[in-house]
Amino acid sequence: MNLETRCPILQFAALGDERGQLVVIEGGRNIPFDIKRVFYIYGSDSTVVRGNHANRNSEFVLINVAGESKVRITDGNEEMAVNLNQPMIGVYIPKMIWKDMYDFSSDSVLLVLTNTHYDEKEYIRDFDQYLTEVHAKE
Repeated sequence: MNLETRCPILQFAALGDERGQLVVIEGGRNIPFDIKRVFYIYGSDSTVVRGNHANRNSEFVLINVAGESKVRITDGNEEMAVNLNQPMIGVYIPKMIWKDMYDFSSDSVLLVLTNTHYDEKEYIRDFDQYLTEVHAKE
């Protein structure tokens, strides 16, 4: 299965009227997992690179709820970049996919939803180690 199929862009309905917009996100419905942790990144700028890791057990959905940023995703064979520039789109990142978030606008707020609680032991922060582990599973 190719990387674009494994890491699809998710489209959320923008509901609203003259009072403003509303985007509803529900775990197990338009998010492909039950949400156990939510965090967000802000105050970064266009020179900062965040992420630089893969996770053995965690799945993610990344949504820029304000401003914009990009995410570079690789499975060790293919690579793709996603521009997160609308609050009603997100990208799903399954476990064992390397991710780098970068090119943050000054007003960027990157919302991250995951299916696990934080556990440092499941992070792979060295790209060569990641390649070794991911290719061993092929």
